[in-house]
Amino acid sequence: MKEIRIALLDMNYNHINQGMRNIREISKRFKDNNENSVTIQCFDVRYKNEIPDINDFDIFLSSGGPGNPHKEGYDWEPVYADFLDQLWEHNKNNSQKKFAFLICHSFQIASIHWGLGNICKRNSYSFGVMPIHKSDEGKDYYLLENLPEPFYAVDSRAYQFIEPNTDRMEELGMEIMALEKMRPHIHKERAVMAIKFSEEIFGTQFHPEADPFGMMENLKDETNRKAMIDNYGMEKYLETIDRMNDDDKIILTQAQILPRFLNFAESQILKEVRLVNH
Repeated sequence: MKEIRIALLDMNYNHINQGMRNIREISKRFKDNNENSVTIQCFDVRYKNEIPDINDFDIFLSSGGPGNPHKEGYDWEPVYADFLDQLWEHNKNNSQKKFAFLICHSFQIASIHWGLGNICKRNSYSFGVMPIHKSDEGKDYYLLENLPEPFYAVDSRAYQFIEPNTDRMEELGMEIMALEKMRPHIHKERAVMAIKFSEEIFGTQFHPEADPFGMMENLKDETNRKAMIDNYGMEKYLETIDRMNDDDKIILTQAQILPRFLNFAESQILKEVRLVNH
C-alpha cells in the first residue's frame, strides 16, 4: 500500500485566514475517506520560512495570502521560487510525478516566476462571490467539467493577471482554463482566473476552497465588506449574502475542484506505483 503524502503551504504570513482552515478540512476529508494511508503536514512559508522537501511529498496545496506577489527581498521568496523550479524539473525528468495546486497569491507568484503575463495591482480591492467563465479548453477539463457555465467562486485579491504572454505559455505547454466575467461596459482586459501549468500543476486566481461560513467570517472585516459593496453595490451585496448557501454556487465549487484534484493526483500516483511494482 502506498502512503499519499500531502504538504500544505501556508502563504498567509501569520494573518488569520479562512482559506487555510478550508484547505485543512478538505485535506482531512480526503484522508478520512481514503483506504490508503494519507499524511498531511503544514509549512508556514512566509512567516517561518518553512518549505517542504519535494522528495518527501506527493501533493502540494499552496494557499492564497495577503500582500504583493512581486519580490520584495524576503528570505522566503528565493526559497519558494526554488521550490517551483524543483517541482517543474522533477516532473520533467521522472515518471513518478509530483502534483501541486496553487491558489491566488501562490498562483500570482508562479505566474510571475514563469513570466506568463502582467500581474499588476487592481484599481480597487476585489472581494465577493463572482461568476467565473471557462475558456474553450476549460469546458471539458476534469476539474471544471461538473461545474456550470459560468460557475461561482470567492474572489479576494488586490492584484490581477492580465495580458497573458501566449507565446511563453505555448512554449511551456500551459493553458488558460478560466477568465473573469465579461464586462462589456468597461474597456479593460479580463483577468486570467485559472491556468493548467502542466498535467500535474494547476492554479486558480479565485478561491476554490472557500465555504459560506468562511465567506461570512471574512465579511465581518470592514475592508472586505466595503470592497464588496463598492465593487458590486448594496443590492448585489445583499443578494450574495442571501444566496451564500445555494447548492449551485460556492458550495458546489468547493465540493468539486480541490477534491477532484486530490483524487486525480492519487490515482496517477497509485497507477505509477503499480507500473513500477510490475
